[in-house]
Amino acid sequence: MLDKNKMKIVDFDEEVTLLNEFYKLVSSNVIRVRKEKNISQLKLANAIGHQSPTFLGKAEILAENKHFNLEHLFKMSVVLEIDINEFFKTTSS
Repeated sequence: MLDKNKMKIVDFDEEVTLLNEFYKLVSSNVIRVRKEKNISQLKLANAIGHQSPTFLGKAEILAENKHFNLEHLFKMSVVLEIDINEFFKTTSS
C-alpha cells in the first residue's frame, strides 16, 4: 500500500519540456474550441475581461512566454458554455 503522505519529487527546472507540452495542449484546445464556436480572438478576449486580443493571441501561440492560467480557463469555459475539462483533452491524431 502506498503511503498517502508521500509524493513524487520533480525538479521542474529539468521538466521544462513537460510543462511546455502541457501549455501547448491547453493552447491548442483553446484554439480548437474557439474556432469550433466561430468566435474571434477579440470577441473572446472581451468576454473574459481583456480590452484587446493581444494577450489571447500570444497565449494561444505561447509567444513571449504567455500562457493561460486557471482564471482565464474558467472564464473561457463559462462564456463558451463548455466543461473546463475540454481544455485538457488530448486528441488522437
